[in-house]
Amino acid sequence: MRRVLGKIAIDTRPLKVVAYRRLWLSTIVTAIGSQLTAVAVPKQVYDLTGSSGWVGVAAGVALVPLLVFGLYGGAIADVVDRRKLLIVTNTGIAVTSVLLWGQAALHVDSVWLVIALLGLQQVFFAANAPARTASVARLVPAAQIPAATALSSTVMMFGGVFGPMLAGALMPVVGLSTLYLVDAVALTLTIWAVWKLPPLPPLSGTSRRAGLRDVLDGFKYLAVQKILLASFLLDIIAMVFGMPRALFPEMAENTFGDPPGGGLALGLLFAAIPLGAMLCGLTSGWTSRVTRHGVGVVLAVVAWGVAMVGFGLSHALWLAVVFLAIGGAADMISMVFRSAILQAAATDEMRGRMQGVFIVVVAGGPRLADLLHGTTGALIGPGSATALGGVLVVVATGLAVLAIPAIKRYRFSPAAVDTGDVRA
Repeated sequence: MRRVLGKIAIDTRPLKVVAYRRLWLSTIVTAIGSQLTAVAVPKQVYDLTGSSGWVGVAAGVALVPLLVFGLYGGAIADVVDRRKLLIVTNTGIAVTSVLLWGQAALHVDSVWLVIALLGLQQVFFAANAPARTASVARLVPAAQIPAATALSSTVMMFGGVFGPMLAGALMPVVGLSTLYLVDAVALTLTIWAVWKLPPLPPLSGTSRRAGLRDVLDGFKYLAVQKILLASFLLDIIAMVFGMPRALFPEMAENTFGDPPGGGLALGLLFAAIPLGAMLCGLTSGWTSRVTRHGVGVVLAVVAWGVAMVGFGLSHALWLAVVFLAIGGAADMISMVFRSAILQAAATDEMRGRMQGVFIVVVAGGPRLADLLHGTTGALIGPGSATALGGVLVVVATGLAVLAIPAIKRYRFSPAAVDTGDVRA
């Protein structure tokens, strides 16, 4: 039994590397703390305006800096010491959380101030995330990159599941403003953890300013690196065609019998995907022994599409939750292998920019899916729209593999990873 568990339990070898362990622990704090703010902001906006439309405006305003500075932040991460960039951006995120707490505690009651602070925080986050993720390959041995990405992805999913639950439990007890304060205090701990990291300068040894040319160079690099291009394309296919979350409210009420205003079904639908992903992450030890990461991504995306077909055709809540959880597990496998491909196939001087593109894809894909599924669901019904989206995922994945066959030939090779000589 121990041998069996050892083969499937999440691979924790990277945690023996002190520097990575500090970065990972700070990620746990950030994942949960950020969810407190993610719940508090739309709740405060709705309380101030009484309008879901304003909540949508806030989300749109937050998306713009995430998309723009995700790309530029990736370029910055490639030309400066990533440790210093993490310190600056973590400090910026913490300060904006303090300001959010201050305006809520003082009852300033300005929706535009809340939205402006949220947008500013997203600027710092968009510059922080590429540097954080691109640092992993410099901190752990190359052979442990898949395990490290699985560990990081699992804690992010953990935050996605338990962060909102914690926010919901704390809000009636301590008040909305305290959620911002808890996030700010948690972020100060991440600043200490990042401060203790070793220096992570460019491998060329020269730091400089990042400009538009650096961003454009990243896109040129992506165009010729077919394996990276394919991994991003497959993620776009899975998210745009196969993410039906915009239909959850309608399906919860009309298909699964929730009362108007929301109920158990709605909560289960939203929780099922991250829960399935988290459970898969905890049993992801086997991914460290897989070398055909390209094939792994293809099979995972196909499994995601099939699961969405099953979800769209389900009329029993328990079966719908099972299919969504299977989809979440498939998405976790895809994320682990795609992240490992990105860390291994990109050179260190381009790794930050590729992570910036990754953030744009992850942030923008589900938003496009909301628009596509919402429109299609209104025309043919939510169940049919979801099932059709799953079919399109499978078909489009097949076409992508035919167009970019490099994805099915790719094998992970630790010896080929550009890690430099900065390991703790």
